[in-house]
Amino acid sequence: MNRPSTALLTDHYELTMLQAALRGGTAGRRCVFEVFARRLPPGRRYGVVAGTGRLLDALEAFAFTDDELAALDAVVDDATLAVLRDWRFTGSIWGYAEGECYVPGSPLLVVEGTFAEAVLLETLALSVLNHDCAVAAAASRMTAAAGARPCIEMGSRRTHEQAAVAAARAAYVAGFASTSNLEAGRRYPIPTAGTAAHAFTLLHDDEEAAFAAQVASLGAGTTLLVDTYDVEVAVRTAVRVAGPGLGAVRLDSGDLLVQAHQVRRLLDELGATATRILVTSDLDEHAIAALAAAPVDGYGVGTSLVTGSGAPTAGLVYKMAAREGADGRLVGVAKNSADKVGVAGRKWAMRRSGPDGTDVAELVGVGPGRAPAPGERELLVELVRAGEVVGREPLDDARERHAKARAALPDQATQLSRGEPCLPTVYEEHR
Repeated sequence: MNRPSTALLTDHYELTMLQAALRGGTAGRRCVFEVFARRLPPGRRYGVVAGTGRLLDALEAFAFTDDELAALDAVVDDATLAVLRDWRFTGSIWGYAEGECYVPGSPLLVVEGTFAEAVLLETLALSVLNHDCAVAAAASRMTAAAGARPCIEMGSRRTHEQAAVAAARAAYVAGFASTSNLEAGRRYPIPTAGTAAHAFTLLHDDEEAAFAAQVASLGAGTTLLVDTYDVEVAVRTAVRVAGPGLGAVRLDSGDLLVQAHQVRRLLDELGATATRILVTSDLDEHAIAALAAAPVDGYGVGTSLVTGSGAPTAGLVYKMAAREGADGRLVGVAKNSADKVGVAGRKWAMRRSGPDGTDVAELVGVGPGRAPAPGERELLVELVRAGEVVGREPLDDARERHAKARAALPDQATQLSRGEPCLPTVYEEHR
């Protein structure tokens, strides 16, 4: 599949750093960069890795064609343009598998290559991962609060048109059942869902005519929106039109907790005991949790999901952890500035579990690493080897992985109250 070049989805200073390194003779030095979070957004107990598959696709399309080079003519000098013309990533990348959970300090992505290769991937990697991890973390909190009840992603109208597709993908990884976005359904194996909005009801002379038209088109199993006018009247009309086999009714306004109980009683009285109740209307994980005791069968979530439910970025950074020294060996390097102290050296990572299988710690080591001890599992998987993608996987694998990873976290992980990360990050050093 031919994709548009992603090479200019980057910042100006990535190219000027490359130019200066070329002039200084350091562009060819082997380097290790790592993506990690210094801290989680306020109130979060864990993060979720999402966007890995999208990043691998973007890496394969990262090339400087004549169009990109022409756009850079006024940005860098001719010598740099000549290098960019033949640029390709020939290094290697490891990362936490998509769907995995993480805490501060987790090396989510480890990029090894020359400085000229690795530095240019910074903005692209952070752009993809910061967005998708933020959405996935919010989605995970929502699906945890929803329990067995399905969540539908429906936030396309609340974000950029391409961000909507990425958000639908990230939400699916974190357990959402379907999306309203058709492009996401075409591009990825995500089920799509949707029936009608208030405009369809308002189009008709009365609610009965609107419901009849929808049932005639989509069948009695459709979902009828019952809060355009009077909810009780609408529910009675819906059952009269569709019969007791009506698939579902949707509530999109008012006190959803009270209305859900009222509508459930009314549906049962009318013999529509199998008709489901779906709720929408600016839901977030807290609203979903508040509806846990309500007779609700599913949730449609939009704005809060695609904006990360108050945390629109995961706060990930891309920092150099090691570089080639005078003797050709890697030397650990890290920032030491206020509030941004780093840990020097190439990292390895493992998750330690207790006897009952519940995770108890994130182990991050510096050095060549060691074999996992009983109760430990390695977290970094190979994604790119010598410039070739080797870690692509079906999206459903990431979805299944997340369900297992979240289930293994301690109970406090899914609490919605403020608190510390659910796992401590323990640093080890093995040389």
